[in-house]
Amino acid sequence: MRRTRRTTLLTGCTALVLALTATACGGDEPVAAGGGDKALGGQTVTVAGVWTGSEQKNFQKVLDAFTEKTGAKTQFISTGDNVSTVVGSKIEGGNAPDVVMVPQVGVLKQFAEKGWLKPLDQKVKSAVGGNFAKVWQDYGSVDGTLYGLYFKAAHKSTVWYSPEALEQAGVKAPKTYDEMLKNGQTISDSGLAAFSVAGQDGWTLTDWFENVYLSQAGPEKYDALAAHKIKWTDPTVVEALTTLGKLFKDKQLIAGGQKEALNTDFPGSVEKVFGPEPDAAMVYEGDFVAGVAKDQFGKTIGTDANFFPFPPVGDGKAPVVSGGDAAVVLKDGKNSKAGMALVEYLASPEAAAVWAEAGGFLSPNKKLDLASYGDDVTRATAKSLIAAGDSVRFDMSDQAPAAFGGTKGAGEWKILQDFLRDPADPKKTAAELEAAAAKAYGN
Repeated sequence: MRRTRRTTLLTGCTALVLALTATACGGDEPVAAGGGDKALGGQTVTVAGVWTGSEQKNFQKVLDAFTEKTGAKTQFISTGDNVSTVVGSKIEGGNAPDVVMVPQVGVLKQFAEKGWLKPLDQKVKSAVGGNFAKVWQDYGSVDGTLYGLYFKAAHKSTVWYSPEALEQAGVKAPKTYDEMLKNGQTISDSGLAAFSVAGQDGWTLTDWFENVYLSQAGPEKYDALAAHKIKWTDPTVVEALTTLGKLFKDKQLIAGGQKEALNTDFPGSVEKVFGPEPDAAMVYEGDFVAGVAKDQFGKTIGTDANFFPFPPVGDGKAPVVSGGDAAVVLKDGKNSKAGMALVEYLASPEAAAVWAEAGGFLSPNKKLDLASYGDDVTRATAKSLIAAGDSVRFDMSDQAPAAFGGTKGAGEWKILQDFLRDPADPKKTAAELEAAAAKAYGN
């Protein structure tokens, strides 16, 4: 399921130096896709993705830079959230796009299993191998074949806070989960709730669970649970739910208690911390919180709004949960060869720099100069994502079948909302999660 993303608009320019090669559509000779020689002139690459608004405008800047280098025109098609349905109908109608920006690991796997995708060619594989941590290559692969290039990422292990609120309560950014809750109690005692929780949007609750679980249970268990190789009744799941339940049931820590949390959506949760009449000091969610705080509430990131990494739970390590959008090439696209040249371009640090300078963007490309980002907080977030290397784990619910991990009012979303409403019985919740998962995974 798509997440609200950052829409920060920053100014800047970038110098693009790129050499790409691709086979011209309808010919066998390789042509240069970079160097400004317009070798793909006269061709058009159609690209489908979920982006709208400022995200679409900023991605268009990347596509325009590709056009400037290669001469190939581009056409972007916004699909809305249901990418698989839109792309499937276009394939059936003989009007398949050349490239799709896929927002979920599960959707990429679905496309590959349906035979819709071309494996990325050797030049793209080489670029990916040199510029991206192995974990991003693995998430772009199905059964050992690389199909997807992760161009845009989200860092979902960030807790955003009002520096003024923490200062007034006399606390600092915590180093551990227990310290975060202890600081929360101090903040609550000072008259402001510690956390704003967006319980109306079930996906935020899956993100809460994933961070706690990854830190507490570790990456091997996380991977096994994401693939449903262990059951949701596993003791590690019950332990993570118990940990999360301690927060959920504390009416002092959560703004308005559980009832109000269940009536608060993601933008509303950000408003409770950074709006004109704050109700809470902290809100957990991804790096895209900054875009809402800046664009909707006029906050200066780094001064009025800042973040600390989601802290380690117990004896575990600090988690780094991510999401992202992967570029894939469709077999049935009318110009899939030029589409492959576009994906090779997207694998370059130069392409990432275009959107990084525009704002509202994080790249998993480790070769991208952090100076390309327009503010210190975004640089710090990007640095944290890159530094995590292969310890990054993709959003678990986005790896699951949509019936379990991505459907409003069903599956994991609804069960965790029910758990927020009444967190008294983690074992019962784990059993409900397992029943829903088994049905969705077919095992």
